[in-house]
Amino acid sequence: MAILTTAARADGYPVPGQIGFQEAVTPIAREMHFFHNAILMPIITIITLFVAGLLLWVIFRFNEKANPVPSRTTHHTMLEIAWTILPVLILFIIAIPSMKLLTNELVVPKSDITLKVTGKQWFWSYEYPKDQNGGFAFDSYLLKGDDVKADDIRQLSVDNQAVVPVNKVVHVLVTGADVIHSFTVPSFGVRIDAVPGRMNETWFKAEKEGTYYGQCSKLCGKDHAFMPIAFKVVSEEAYTAWLNDAKKKFASAETKPVHLAGAE
Repeated sequence: MAILTTAARADGYPVPGQIGFQEAVTPIAREMHFFHNAILMPIITIITLFVAGLLLWVIFRFNEKANPVPSRTTHHTMLEIAWTILPVLILFIIAIPSMKLLTNELVVPKSDITLKVTGKQWFWSYEYPKDQNGGFAFDSYLLKGDDVKADDIRQLSVDNQAVVPVNKVVHVLVTGADVIHSFTVPSFGVRIDAVPGRMNETWFKAEKEGTYYGQCSKLCGKDHAFMPIAFKVVSEEAYTAWLNDAKKKFASAETKPVHLAGAE
């Protein structure tokens, strides 16, 4: 399986001191970043500076020394109308792109690949359906101790990475086997709960080859911090080669049929 022998490091992982987003490699992740950086942050910054300015103005203009005789004004009709209407207008401005983003996240387009992911205590299981040249399943555990090599990333590298082809829509069915987990891959713009007895769904279309990491984002138990997610995005030719090798490698794993839970 030559395509998996390269170094684990890639764009999709957190680095020390990082305060911004990881690189977006899917349309949904880019839309999230635009919503945050171009809409939310300017609005939040303006509001913060405005409120800070008002506080400073009140502190210096209306302190006892500068204003020994306080005003007896208790109501100001126009001011009360303004501070009621302006927040509503701001929320309306935020709501329009927010609803569009939520719709794009939840409406799964026609998929090229379906992948079932099951959160367990404390690792992830992946199933590739037989009708898409798969028919195998495997577990993905955190690398520990001597298994961690120089090119691996501590607390993120795993023994078995999930592999998907670049520029293909991947439909991900997510469930839990025991408690609630959360399937999260920041570079893909994906975060969805893995709930026992329920099949949730999400999707992504990775547009850049590489290895991208995530983690369980739900407090699911004592080893919550030790169940990372690792996706290897490769060319279509490399993906086909990996499928052929994986069917042999994981031939002994017990698989169950993957159903689409009402979505393509």
